[in-house]
Amino acid sequence: MGSVRLEAITWDRLADQLADRLAGLAPADGGAWLRVGFDGAPAARPGTLAERVGEALRVRGRPSLVVGTEGFLRPASLRLEHGRRDEESYYSGWFDTAALWREVFGPLDPGGSGRVLPDLWDPATDRATRSPYTQLPPGGILLLHGPLLLRHWFPFDLTVHVLLTPGALRRRTPEADHWTLPAFERYEAETDPAGTADVLVRADDPHHPAWGG
Repeated sequence: MGSVRLEAITWDRLADQLADRLAGLAPADGGAWLRVGFDGAPAARPGTLAERVGEALRVRGRPSLVVGTEGFLRPASLRLEHGRRDEESYYSGWFDTAALWREVFGPLDPGGSGRVLPDLWDPATDRATRSPYTQLPPGGILLLHGPLLLRHWFPFDLTVHVLLTPGALRRRTPEADHWTLPAFERYEAETDPAGTADVLVRADDPHHPAWGG
């Protein structure tokens, strides 16, 4: 975690602080939309924080769109080619990053259409979701959440990493998903998400987070 000093905060206050920060932030590429990444293992529930921030932005009159990478999984025939518990596949091949670039980030490039596809693939049915595109107006904010986000060079204007210590991650991850834990160990070693993210949130105690950045 480097020298980041973490301070106790409530989830609601954290969402307000992040929304205020985003309200004063300009897109790095000079475009019309901000892109924010909420990175964390599923057990850290980065999507819940993204939803809270989206609600805080709504109260402030700023449109936003929450998108989860779980809606951009690759088909099972590709994702599970090497078995249902293959660590390398989870780390490198579960998520359709090309689709995320094409359907989520591309439309928010300068001069883009702002038409974002909120999800593409339903892992339960292993079929396309056929969800309609969502129009994010100029000034709108993309709130993308999911695991292993910071290793893909996505063009985020702000990144938030929701951290669990190894012990907390193991305790809060369902036993059936413990096979994914080595992937997060590798992610920490290769990417250092706690040191790379603009904002660090420690969530070992789900009721009493701490943050810094």
